Amino acid sequence: MLSSTFRRAATAAASRSNASINIAQRTMAMGPAQGGEISDELLAKLGSLSTQALVDGLWVMGWPAAQIDGARPLHPSHKCVGRAVTLNFVPARPDIAQDKPPGGESPEYEAFEKCGPNEVLVMSSVGPWESIGGDIKFLRLKQRNIGGLVSDGSVRDTDEIIKYGFPCFSYSTTARQGPAAMQPWECNGVVSVSGVTVRPGDAIVGDQDGVVVVPAKVAETVYNIAHGREEIEEIVKEELIKNPGPPGIYYPFMSGKVKVDSPLGKLLATKGITPENSNQFEGSADW
Repeated sequence: MLSSTFRRAATAAASRSNASINIAQRTMAMGPAQGGEISDELLAKLGSLSTQALVDGLWVMGWPAAQIDGARPLHPSHKCVGRAVTLNFVPARPDIAQDKPPGGESPEYEAFEKCGPNEVLVMSSVGPWESIGGDIKFLRLKQRNIGGLVSDGSVRDTDEIIKYGFPCFSYSTTARQGPAAMQPWECNGVVSVSGVTVRPGDAIVGDQDGVVVVPAKVAETVYNIAHGREEIEEIVKEELIKNPGPPGIYYPFMSGKVKVDSPLGKLLATKGITPENSNQFEGSADW
């Protein structure tokens, strides 16, 4: 009969062996890349708002800054809205170039084929002056009728890209070649663009003030806050045009903090906006 000491030693050895097997079999812990779904209807509603209103909506919810400061419109006419398709670049290294799927199987072309009128391609560059692409590559984006291109890197062949007609937001323009500095590595992972996190499926809205990322998980709430703000701002502007004076009596205001008995609260009441039908008042915030 085995002694108790021997049994304990055998049990401990078996536990260590099982632990080694578990460690060997375990894969890296990782959450889902996509944070939620945004319908076409909600996407269109988000696109009807200004980027400032969307930033304000996220701010009052306590979410981190969502404006991609390193992406400016390539042309004054450019505006975009779409679900994010992401592409991550990594610094060039010989083995990266060797191991990356070649030719048409490259992650960048995988990303291109996922894009259409309701998608915005978000390309995370390794530096602001590095080229993410130009004329020949981006011809495919024109053919896909893409909703927009956003990057914290730079683009080449500016005149041709403007002629293609799709909205483009980048840090700047450049004559540099991209492959010498970086390689496309992953399609539809979570990326950082100018320090702002972008997940596949997030709403990307761009106008002349910049580009804003609206997380899919809270997109409906952000729209409700931002839409309510824009309604109030229009009323304030209309009143100040009608009765010129310093805007400080009504503005600025914080969503969810408007007091019913304040000058702004009283003005809104004359337009039928009250805590019963608006989330902009003190005590009526629903986020």
